[in-house]
Amino acid sequence: MRITLRPRPALTLASAVCLALISMAPAFIAAQAGSRERTLFVSAVNDKGEPVEGLGPEAFVVREDGVRREVLRVSRATEPIAIALLVDNSAAANDEITFLREGLTKFVATMAPNNSIALVALADRPTIFTDYTSDPKRLTDGIGRIFAMAGSGMTLLDGIVEVSQGLTKRDNPRAAIIPIVTDGPEFTNRYFRDVVKSLQGAKAALHLVTIGHFYHSEEHGTRERSFLLDEGPRLSGGQHVSLLVANGLDQALEKIARELSSQYKVVYGRPESLVPPEKTDVSSGRDGVTMRGTPARGQTGS
Repeated sequence: MRITLRPRPALTLASAVCLALISMAPAFIAAQAGSRERTLFVSAVNDKGEPVEGLGPEAFVVREDGVRREVLRVSRATEPIAIALLVDNSAAANDEITFLREGLTKFVATMAPNNSIALVALADRPTIFTDYTSDPKRLTDGIGRIFAMAGSGMTLLDGIVEVSQGLTKRDNPRAAIIPIVTDGPEFTNRYFRDVVKSLQGAKAALHLVTIGHFYHSEEHGTRERSFLLDEGPRLSGGQHVSLLVANGLDQALEKIARELSSQYKVVYGRPESLVPPEKTDVSSGRDGVTMRGTPARGQTGS
């Protein structure tokens, strides 16, 4: 008997495709498992600076180092905010003290029940008048102790750095630093870039309210403060409100309170394998809407 050995038939195209898909499955599953969700707290305002309500995921454009990310869901932010109020009580603020007290009292009445607020004075050196609390009475008592200190200058840059360092020890998901300052002399040896780094490290938005003209000069403190006014609010997800006189301060603080109370919680996807981005931007997919955001605190690799 003659036995002929035949070679095994080659794989069909369909079989080869199936095997290829099977071999790719673990990598695909791993890639899916490697995706993560990140959170931004975002303010969306119209051309008058008032909050825009009712926005959905399609209205938000999130980019990390220029690469667009998928926005997964959007909701109203209800997480409590740690708010540091930095108040200019230097000699230059003497004529504005009454306006400062009135504006701060209204702001505290609106924001204190649901958030933690601290009151820090800036004359000569940053000084805590009232530590973080949700008690309106304690905050109002602190506001009542604000007087202009004769012969003193302001320490805005030092105050922002020290408050930012303190915020890193708090677990509030959101944080905001709100300085209210006049255009008197600034006493500091710091550089504005270091101040911005401290804000970004604390994931705190700088909502800066200035009263006066704030002329630029090459004197160190004035120069670095000028740079901070230009860059600090934008790079931290906040804003710069410029007032020439103090009688509009209460309306300015009320508008900031409305914005903080109307923020969105924006959740988007980021691949696990990427190196944490250096820059995260949020913008609007709609005309006439301005957005500014800050990463949620407590996230690693933001």
